[in-house]
Amino acid sequence: MIYTIMLIVFVLGYAAIAFEHQLKIDKAAAALITGVLTWTLYVLASNNVHEVEGQLLHHLSEISSILFFLIGAMTIVELVDAHEGFAVITDKIKTTNKVKLMWIIGILSFFFSAALDNLTTSIVMVSLLRKLIEDKKQRWFFAGMVVVAANAGGAWSPIGDVTTTMLWIKGQVSAGAIVQSLIVPSLATLLAPLAILSFTLKGDVQRPMKSENAEHYTDPTTPFERNFVFFAGVAGLIFVPVFKTVTHLPPFMGMMLSLGVLWIITDILHRRKPSEIRHHLSPLGVLQKIDTPSVLFFLGILLAVASLQSMGQLGDLANALDNSIGTDTQNGVYVVGLIIGLLSAIVDNVPLVAAAMGMYEVTETGLFMQDGTFWQFLAYCAGTGGSALIIGSAAGVAVMGLEKIPFGWYVKNITLLALVGYVAGAGVYILQNMLF
Repeated sequence: MIYTIMLIVFVLGYAAIAFEHQLKIDKAAAALITGVLTWTLYVLASNNVHEVEGQLLHHLSEISSILFFLIGAMTIVELVDAHEGFAVITDKIKTTNKVKLMWIIGILSFFFSAALDNLTTSIVMVSLLRKLIEDKKQRWFFAGMVVVAANAGGAWSPIGDVTTTMLWIKGQVSAGAIVQSLIVPSLATLLAPLAILSFTLKGDVQRPMKSENAEHYTDPTTPFERNFVFFAGVAGLIFVPVFKTVTHLPPFMGMMLSLGVLWIITDILHRRKPSEIRHHLSPLGVLQKIDTPSVLFFLGILLAVASLQSMGQLGDLANALDNSIGTDTQNGVYVVGLIIGLLSAIVDNVPLVAAAMGMYEVTETGLFMQDGTFWQFLAYCAGTGGSALIIGSAAGVAVMGLEKIPFGWYVKNITLLALVGYVAGAGVYILQNMLF
């Protein structure tokens, strides 16, 4: 009974998030209530309160690491922005043609995502878009394609997406093989929608007027400071996956270290300036710009999904897939992978991949060996399938929060393009397997 009620609460919460603009209720409130209620129902159904508390704290440690990572990345990006550091890139992008700009933004997001990760990339690219496009609806469209591009770029890199990183750390895939096998399918995931947009997008975008306040003119950042903070910020973000690879500590630790170093750098740079200017250009000042409701939304939705994982609904779903389709043949593996990818657009891809990793052992040979078809295709599908809905990936959730993109708007304008890319990339991977 509680099992079913939890699912109903999750679906109702999901609907409240999807229709937040019609209901005039912020999605963060709906997500927080959903997350707390599902855990409350779970603990009421359990005979062992301490066991449930232990599971909650276990999930909370993982969720907190994501939230601290997000806060750190957002602070670094805002710090670079406060120094007008993104002018290093935006000044070099001269075109206002929608098609050309879409290709530039898409390719940048794709490769940034592989080097950083899809979440950080989406935050950086939204900041860039605000400097390049004034009209909100046009910017939403480009931001939606950033989600598609960032998720595609993250799928082929062992450090580009949480799920790919999980599979890499646990030994289901190796770094070299995942790059070699998935870079072309992932590129197809981006190129297919970009090709469609090349024929459908018309006209130019309008650049926003530069608006500097009085402080900018009385004590502006120098070109040296802008460039130095930009490159220090980007280096700090790139350092995060390197730190994780070397130390095996969670990514948020590297992000906190990068933020701390950048904090010291900016304090030293501006130590001779008036206190009000120094405050504006320090992490203390930019922290006030962080979108706290988005962080709370993330907390709520991840708590809700974690409760379904703990209660067993997600595991049962994975078992149902296995029993109805089967994974003993290559075609069965493809079908299961495609379904898991599409499901990851509805619920977080991390618990889905975790459930799949728990269901199947790595074998010596066959479809389930290290770098076998099942694991590689799972990495591709779980990494890119979430683009179909804006709350289906960490990148999408971040962009939704930063740009206030409505769920329904994304479905209407981006979902079909994302699905075309998803199917195209899957087709390329299957064709690759047949030919090689």
